[in-house]
Amino acid sequence: MKDIAVIYWSGTGNTEKMAQAVVEGIKNSDQAEAKIMTVDKASVEDIKKANAVALGCPSMGAEVLEETEMEPFIESIKDAVKDKRIALFGSYGWGDGQWMRDWEVRMEDYGAVLVDDGLTINEEPDEIGLSACKALGKVLAN
Repeated sequence: MKDIAVIYWSGTGNTEKMAQAVVEGIKNSDQAEAKIMTVDKASVEDIKKANAVALGCPSMGAEVLEETEMEPFIESIKDAVKDKRIALFGSYGWGDGQWMRDWEVRMEDYGAVLVDDGLTINEEPDEIGLSACKALGKVLAN
């Protein structure tokens, strides 16, 4: 059974809801176990130990990752994600998703293997959005 780390930062709770749905999709796959944690509780070792990783962060400011906790964490794991299966997700309230496109390129530059396009949801995820999160978790688990 695969071990998957789901690590996220959430300011309003929207990205947290997405993370919980990703975990549900992982567990429903019967292929993997999921360990969910906020980024302030995560370490490089969590990335190294996991068979795959889901990372979640909403768009902040001028469409960037949250700068106090998530940005430094992403920088710290750049060597640990090489050849690792990664899924990215996050919510937004403005813009056109540039933060996610930038994050995808950055992770690919680090050598990560993205399992799908980054999943973005405008504001709070509805049932369709939560279903998309579950599907992303399932893809990551398989």
